Amino acid sequence: MTIKQLSIFLENKSGTLIKVLDLLKKSNIQLIATTIADTAEYGICRIICSEPARAYLELQEGGVAVALTDVFAIELDNIPGAGADAIQAFSECGISIPYLYSFLTGKKAILIFRTDNNDQAREVIAKNNLKFVTEADLANWA
Repeated sequence: MTIKQLSIFLENKSGTLIKVLDLLKKSNIQLIATTIADTAEYGICRIICSEPARAYLELQEGGVAVALTDVFAIELDNIPGAGADAIQAFSECGISIPYLYSFLTGKKAILIFRTDNNDQAREVIAKNNLKFVTEADLANWA
């Protein structure tokens, strides 16, 4: 089970990020998690939000270069090493994780990541009794 993530291409200059944030604010879309990976000239802003499909349309209509991608989100106990243990399970099966980010909510940690093999990743999650975070879970947090 995957969730939807917005991937937004941003030029590294003043005003590009606030344009995205203002469009989402005006659309009353709640951000749940955000990360930005950058190079000297451009960055990719990744966002998990309350209504990804609507956010995608609003951003597109606003002239923003955006893609909607599938990522995994799993819930872990907020204890040292829980993330390392989860990632180890994927590594042992030869699954590559090109990027990962996380956030805390109460006594839980949420790991959001993309893999090179979604089918095998689902098997690892089930086999290791890891808990999928669903779109419904995200809506409850927003």
